[in-house]
Amino acid sequence: MTLWQATVSSPVNITCIKYWGKRDTNLNLPVNSSLSLSLNQGQFCTTTTGQANALFNKDRLWLNGKEQNINPGGRLDKCIWVMRALRKKYEDECNQPDKVSAWSIHVASYNNFPTAAGLASSAAGFAALTYCLATVYRLPM
Repeated sequence: MTLWQATVSSPVNITCIKYWGKRDTNLNLPVNSSLSLSLNQGQFCTTTTGQANALFNKDRLWLNGKEQNINPGGRLDKCIWVMRALRKKYEDECNQPDKVSAWSIHVASYNNFPTAAGLASSAAGFAALTYCLATVYRLPM
């Protein structure tokens, strides 16, 4: 069976001026603009590897070596769902023989900096996750 895999990394950023709240929590839109700086990716980054395989029985995620729950309807679940839907659309429109959108995903993500230390680890993680899934799914965008 074929294994589709990709590894990507995303830089960490530090916020100088914080947006202080959300005007729309569903769309994750801030009340105010913010200003942040990306740090040197060679020194501070999130590295994410994703794999899709027909033999996997469910989506799974490991963060810094520890398996995490994927809460139904949570941010992580929504991200995977949207990327999977984009792959399904691509398969349908382009008559792709590999129906990878039906396969489960395994993701391992590692931060080479302290997680939850004010360095936007979740932003770096979701950027890496999104790009990783787009690469695994071979999306044309």
